[in-house]
Amino acid sequence: MAEEAAVRAQAETVRRLKQDKADADEIAKEVAKLLEMKAQLGTDEGKHKFVLKTPKGTRDFGPKEMAIRERAFKAIISCFKRHGAEVIDTPVFELKETLTGKYGEDAKLIYDLKDQGGELLSLRYDLTVPFARYLAMNKITNIKRYHIAKVYRRDNPAMTRGRYREFYQCDFDIAGQFDPMIPDAECLKIVHEILSDLQLGDFVIKVNDRRILDGMFAVCGVPDSKFRTICSSVDKLDKVPWEEVRSEMVGEKGLSPEAADRIGEYVQLHGGLDLIEQLLQDPKLSQNKVAKEGLGDMKLLFEYLTLFGITEKISFDLSLARGLDYYTGVIFEAVLLQQENEHVEEPVSVGSVAGGGRYDGLVGMFDPKGRKVPCVGVSIGIERIFSILEQRLEASEEKIRTTETQVLVASAQKKLLEERLKLISELWDAGIKAEMLYKKNPKLLNQLQYCEETGIPLVAIVGEQELKDGVVKLRIVATREEVNVRRESLVEEIRIRTSQC
Repeated sequence: MAEEAAVRAQAETVRRLKQDKADADEIAKEVAKLLEMKAQLGTDEGKHKFVLKTPKGTRDFGPKEMAIRERAFKAIISCFKRHGAEVIDTPVFELKETLTGKYGEDAKLIYDLKDQGGELLSLRYDLTVPFARYLAMNKITNIKRYHIAKVYRRDNPAMTRGRYREFYQCDFDIAGQFDPMIPDAECLKIVHEILSDLQLGDFVIKVNDRRILDGMFAVCGVPDSKFRTICSSVDKLDKVPWEEVRSEMVGEKGLSPEAADRIGEYVQLHGGLDLIEQLLQDPKLSQNKVAKEGLGDMKLLFEYLTLFGITEKISFDLSLARGLDYYTGVIFEAVLLQQENEHVEEPVSVGSVAGGGRYDGLVGMFDPKGRKVPCVGVSIGIERIFSILEQRLEASEEKIRTTETQVLVASAQKKLLEERLKLISELWDAGIKAEMLYKKNPKLLNQLQYCEETGIPLVAIVGEQELKDGVVKLRIVATREEVNVRRESLVEEIRIRTSQC
């Protein structure tokens, strides 16, 4: 028995030693994990050190920048509504398959998201494809809509030129079966109205037609399979010289040098109705059915634009290609111009601020029966416009108001907080935009200075004498004029005076 007990005791000792070793190993692992975490967090007593910045290609907008944005949005929305558009919204992300195969070479810029609940998702690249999906899904065949929202592109950002990875687009589209070129002309008129209203400087709206491009490629000897990729090369002509584009076509995309040279003869042409007439007589283009159709519609478009009185800002430009695959007819792009100096006759482009075109086949790509809904639309490049407006206001040193406050409720003596609260509540309830300082007994001078700094045009002053007389002293900040107004007439007096500001 004694031997058995000794064996059992020895076994228990071995088991305990093993357990202690296992515990020690577990503790060592936990310590190693903690040390690794500490190393990742930094040496400063475990405090996490990180750089405070926005992600690449994005930015914050403070009150001053937002005030400028709101001005621009107001002008754009006002124009869209003037033309009878309704507003819609769609999700910020779509099923990946919704966006696949719609953007050509630009598809590489789509942001893909991780699998969420069995769905492969992507952030929207523009507002046009989601709009086409919305039409097909809801079986809508006729709508005039606008949509202002953020889109996302995994692009190389150039912040100083208004090129971001997250940015707003302002889209206007007309969907439905209508007579040729009437909706297209209205889209161009809208671009003209918005750019004129925002006073961004001189601009030109370039127009072309995908059918003219396709016909041109065909007569120049471009194989059908290379139409879209060659179109993508031509689209770079506003950024790089013809020699570089030709080199890309021949060297990278395998086009014959002869075909490239023939394309070069066409894509460097631009003009108006005279050029359209010239090309309608062109021995090669006039024999191509697709190109002839496009030129006929382009002629009709220019006739409508003449009636709208905007042809002086329109240029028929054969180099305009717009790389997106979904365009089927008229395409256009608005660029701002900059006169480098008085000796330069030809103004230079400083960047695209709007673009769009006709995309008659896109909705059919989503419809189970392939039913087509003809569409034409325009997108305003709002970020570049914001950049220009910000730079201009900085240069002019104009003071930007970041609030819309109409009146500051102030007190002339101490112990009048309750009276200020009662009066400001009356004003808020009447729809007046009013503020007050968050102090029980603020000095009158401080209250008046606050108005000067923030641009508030009026001060409603309550004092002991005013309370006895049933009046409020209304001070006009700009002129420092003061008038006594009956309490019951104050709301109307504020409305009258702020409507004149």
